Amino acid sequence: MSYVLRTRHLTKRYGQKAIVQDLNMNVRAGDIYGFLGQNGAGKTTTLRMIMGLIRPTAGEIEWFGEGRAGERARAFERVGAIIEYPGFYLNLSAADNLEIHRRLMGMGNKEAIDDVLTTVGLIGAKRQKVKSYSLGMKQRLGIARALLHHPELLILDEPTNGLDPGGIKEIRQLFLRLAKQRGITFIISSHLLSEIEQLATRVGIIHQGKLLEEIDYEALQRKSRRYLEIKVDDERRAAYILEQQLNASDYVAAGPGVLHLYEHLDRAADVNYTLATHGIGVKGIALSGDKLEDYFLKMTGGDPLV
Repeated sequence: MSYVLRTRHLTKRYGQKAIVQDLNMNVRAGDIYGFLGQNGAGKTTTLRMIMGLIRPTAGEIEWFGEGRAGERARAFERVGAIIEYPGFYLNLSAADNLEIHRRLMGMGNKEAIDDVLTTVGLIGAKRQKVKSYSLGMKQRLGIARALLHHPELLILDEPTNGLDPGGIKEIRQLFLRLAKQRGITFIISSHLLSEIEQLATRVGIIHQGKLLEEIDYEALQRKSRRYLEIKVDDERRAAYILEQQLNASDYVAAGPGVLHLYEHLDRAADVNYTLATHGIGVKGIALSGDKLEDYFLKMTGGDPLV
C-alpha cells in the first residue's frame, strides 16, 4: 500500500496546553481524506504542522515514504495547499496573481496559468481584478494557484467555509473531477459532516486534538446504517421467508434469533405480518442503528459538530 503522508505521534503544545496530541494520520495515494472535527478540534494546527508553517512539539511527518528533512523539502514540490483563507493582490487580475506566484516559485511553464484557470472554471474571468471576485471565485482561484505546479497531493483547510450552497456544490464537483481525471490525492478538513459524506473515500475523526478513528467511508457507512432489528424464534427460516415473500437480500444474521434487515425500513408492520403469517414467532421488531451524525456524537462523547 502506497502512502503519500503519514504522521507519527504528532503533537503540538502551547505551554501546558496540548492542541494536538499523539496524532497518527495515514493518507493513502488516491484517497479523498476527510479530516472531520468540530471548530477548535485541532484540524488547522495539524495541517499547519504538516506544511511546516509551525513546528511540532513532538512527532514525525513522513512524505511519500520519505522522512528526513532534505527529502521533505523535495516532497513539498509534489504538494499543493490552502491553509486558512487564500490571500491575493486584489487590484491585480487572476492571471497576474498566478504569474507572480509562478515566478516566485520558479515555475517555468507559463502556459500552466491558462490550464489551471480552465480547470477551475475561471478562464473567462482571468483578466478581471480579484477584488471583483465572489468568495467562491476567490476560493477557486486559490485552488488554481495550488494546482499550478501539478501536485500529487492537495491539502485544503475548510475549503467551503462561507460559501453558499451553489458555491459548495461547484467546489465539491471540482474536487471529484480532479481526483478522477488527474489522480490527485486530497486531504480536506471540515466541520461539515454533510460535505465529508459527499466527498470522502476515507475519514479521520479528530476531537480535542486526538485522532479518534480513521476509517474507509464505506466501512463508516456500514457502521452507521439504519436497520430493522428483528428478533425471531428461527432466524434461518425467517431469512428464507424475507427472501421469498419480500424479495429481501440486504440483511445479516446478527446473532441467535436476531436478523438485521437493511431494507424495507418503513415497512416494519408488513415485515412483522409476513413473518407471523408464515409461522415465524416474532419476539420484537424495531428500527435501530446510527445515522452518521449519531455515530460522530457517539465517538466524541456527545459533542456535536458546530
